[in-house]
Amino acid sequence: MNLLGAPIRGFAPFKQHKHGSQLHALKQSAAQPPRSSSLVAAPPATRSLLICAAAAVPAAAPVVEAPSAAIGNGIVAATQRSGLVQDAPTFQEAIAKLQEYWASVGCAIWLPHNTEVGAGTMNPATFLRVLGPEPWNVAYAEPSIRPDDSRYGDNPNRLQRHTQFQVILKPDPGNAQELYLGSLEALGIDTKVHDVRFVEDNWESPVLGAWGLGWEVWLDGMEVTQFTYFQQAGGRALDAPAVEITYGLERILMALQGVTNFKDIRYSPGVTYGEMFYQNEYEMSRYNLDEADVADQRIRFELYDKEARRLLAKRLPIPAYDHLLKLSHTFNIMDARGAVGVTERADCFATLRGLAREITGLWVLRREELEHPLGTITAPASPVPGRPAVPSSLEPRTFVLEIGTEELPPDDVVAAVNQLRERVPALLSKLRLTYGAVHVEGTPRRLAVVVEGLAARQASEEAKVRGPPAKQAFTADGSPTKALEGFCRKNGVDVASVTREVDGKGVEYVYAVVRDAGRAAAEVLTDELPALVGGLSFKKSMRWNGLGISFSRPMRWLLALHGDTVLPFVYGGLKAANVTRVLRNAAAPEVAVASAEGYLPALASAGISPSGTGRAEAIWRDVAAAAAKVGGTVPESTRGDLLEEVTNLVESPTVVMGSFSSDFLALPSEVLVMVMRKHQRYFPVFAPDGKSLMPYFITVANGPVDPAVVAAGNEAVLRARFEDASFFYREDLKQPLFAFRPKLSGTTFQKELGSLLDKAVRVEHLVAPLASAISERPGQALWADSREVACEAANLCKADLATSTVMEMTALAGTMGRHYAYKQGLSAAVAEAIFEAALPRFAGDLLPSSPPGVLVAVADRLDSLVGLFAAGCAPTAAADPYGLRRAAYGMLQTLVTNKVSLSLRSAIAATAQLQPISVSDSVKSDVLSYLNGRLEQLLSDGGAPVEVVRAVLAERADDPALAAATVEQLKVRGL
Repeated sequence: MNLLGAPIRGFAPFKQHKHGSQLHALKQSAAQPPRSSSLVAAPPATRSLLICAAAAVPAAAPVVEAPSAAIGNGIVAATQRSGLVQDAPTFQEAIAKLQEYWASVGCAIWLPHNTEVGAGTMNPATFLRVLGPEPWNVAYAEPSIRPDDSRYGDNPNRLQRHTQFQVILKPDPGNAQELYLGSLEALGIDTKVHDVRFVEDNWESPVLGAWGLGWEVWLDGMEVTQFTYFQQAGGRALDAPAVEITYGLERILMALQGVTNFKDIRYSPGVTYGEMFYQNEYEMSRYNLDEADVADQRIRFELYDKEARRLLAKRLPIPAYDHLLKLSHTFNIMDARGAVGVTERADCFATLRGLAREITGLWVLRREELEHPLGTITAPASPVPGRPAVPSSLEPRTFVLEIGTEELPPDDVVAAVNQLRERVPALLSKLRLTYGAVHVEGTPRRLAVVVEGLAARQASEEAKVRGPPAKQAFTADGSPTKALEGFCRKNGVDVASVTREVDGKGVEYVYAVVRDAGRAAAEVLTDELPALVGGLSFKKSMRWNGLGISFSRPMRWLLALHGDTVLPFVYGGLKAANVTRVLRNAAAPEVAVASAEGYLPALASAGISPSGTGRAEAIWRDVAAAAAKVGGTVPESTRGDLLEEVTNLVESPTVVMGSFSSDFLALPSEVLVMVMRKHQRYFPVFAPDGKSLMPYFITVANGPVDPAVVAAGNEAVLRARFEDASFFYREDLKQPLFAFRPKLSGTTFQKELGSLLDKAVRVEHLVAPLASAISERPGQALWADSREVACEAANLCKADLATSTVMEMTALAGTMGRHYAYKQGLSAAVAEAIFEAALPRFAGDLLPSSPPGVLVAVADRLDSLVGLFAAGCAPTAAADPYGLRRAAYGMLQTLVTNKVSLSLRSAIAATAQLQPISVSDSVKSDVLSYLNGRLEQLLSDGGAPVEVVRAVLAERADDPALAAATVEQLKVRGL
């Protein structure tokens, strides 16, 4: 039974089709010519919904707790389980089950590649086969080698050799997510019990000219799969975007079996993973990190490059690609040895990128020469737009438009909702349709427009239309000319009804009063809705079928109703109907909606809350209540970005509390909170004083789940992440902070401006002249006393960027620098200045407040602004890759808030002298002008009239603090 492309909207549990006959993925339809094949769809008899019933969906966002022993204040913790699945498969059984499952739905089983690859993506069965117009559906296990992840077998969660299971579906079958969920069932995972979510995670490899959009798939908080729609490979846009599904097998099996170390995974009956591979892991880590001869590796790199180019000249793309893989692995070994400098890294990347482009180009050409042996993908037929039925009543009715998608990124939900809130009322007004309240809401899987009281017909309209000049409209005897008759036909009026009038220039024209009685609302909306849907734009869009349509994520259904009238418009290969989709694991994942008035009740009965505001309020209320039950509180700061993101990750929120070992509280709380908030989207729980972290967290699941299972799964994930963080933290503490500074030489800041170490040196050298310039201003002489502390802090302000903890969690830059400075025994003034040098990190963040911290922060941002402007990297209206807008605004905020008087012109000149490239007077002027513009915005944001701000800046823009004080004085005077 081939389910690829079958219109199955639920997912098929494995047991339903594991014994079905196989239909090879590459089988050609008899109705097609030999070289234009596509996958055969399942016969009508197999197209029933193969899905099990789910528990009833709650209408609100309940706090669910596992039925186990109380741990205090009535809160109960999740029951600890031995694993996510009873009778969990062994490692080899899991591979066999996945192979059997994907073969049963039409995939060919491929084999691992015979040279080192960093991921299943790099097997030619993916990287080459996604190119071109041929269909390709395969599945295979792939040992993936990443030397930089070598840990001598000591880290319980990280391996230099791990196993991925890779699936490629080309073209998109239309039900890839449902097929994937079926594969989880094949592994024994009951998706009605677990929290399975698709969380935005886009993939890009600039080195290989490849990218795609998609998700991480989370199983109870654990990333178990990468799910990507490939858009480009080798610098070539794909003829047919391919679905890539990549399972992380070690991670999945650790969760399924309930073990906390890779060594304890049951590989086969009676044999553990550690017994099979620990020696390999240890010895290859020794090689990758300690023993690989760097000089020999460089020779190999040159030889593999030379051989790949020779093979290209021989028109042999497959062996050339093998040598590209060897080249890539050789680079990875050199990188793991810490032997790749800034210039060499850029050169190696250029070599890899160039070869990838040449190889993929030759591969595509060779397949064309072979006349595409696997056939070619036929473009899907687009449905024919229909005409709506005649409404049964002329009374106003509710109008509903629902755009159903695969999971949208949270930011795209917000962006689309805002666009629709602006455009829908404008469209209805343009169409002369009267209406009541307009509601636009969004969830990860749907964008919904609900318009109350939409008129049945357009309002009638009269317009006076000018025709041809009278002398051209009538003959000499007064008879109508062809010109007049054509004008009348066009506007639907009789010749006898036209009138004559003289315009302001004395020319007589004929006029007609044109009456438009209006069309039915259903008719005009059916015509206009495709443009409304197609007009939505996103930061990143993707293609998924052969129709050239792009959207944030694939559209899978459209619903459009005016009252009980379906508006059958067509867009993106879909025809609007009266069917919506609810939770995938519901008893009936598709629900027919009888009328627009019944749309919101239908969602509510399925437990789906379309209102973003409603979801956010319910989540926050229940999160706060859960924290209170253990005597804790949730930081108010999580009510911002975190709550908004979580709100748009679920459409049927269920709050679940979990806990972790108090032993982890020995780690810096900033690290623990970062892991919980950034990586897991958890709400951390603090003691009532808001300072002491408690060993609890709160997550929000989607839909009805088993709370014990979901809590236990999330606890296991958090434990692994905390163990990783603990490993990195312990490694960092093995050497003082200053020892990390030289490692910055291996990280490029900007090609012409050098490495991050070069930048750190410039910042350190800039602090002294800045301190002098500030101390020379009236009332600021004491700033000279901060010079020594500021210079010491500047020397170390970037050092934490080379620590393992910050490389894993970049948002902790500055925070960890301060922590390690205290651990090293540095003074509080130096440690706090190191932290303040990173401020502000985002809008509304803390600002530097100590004189040393202000000096280092201002010096750092000045160096970025002057250097990058000189290197031609000034921000544009469309792009600001170095974040210079934020840097300039933050620097000015720091000066203004701390009332630090400083001449920008002098500071820019001092900064320019330290740059490694020439800084012309024109560039200095551009930087000053740019800062003046940001200062105008800053002062205007403070509530001052823009006319007052501009008048002040015309005289005092060189000194931001003085300009701000002047503006405040004028505001007080009411000017």
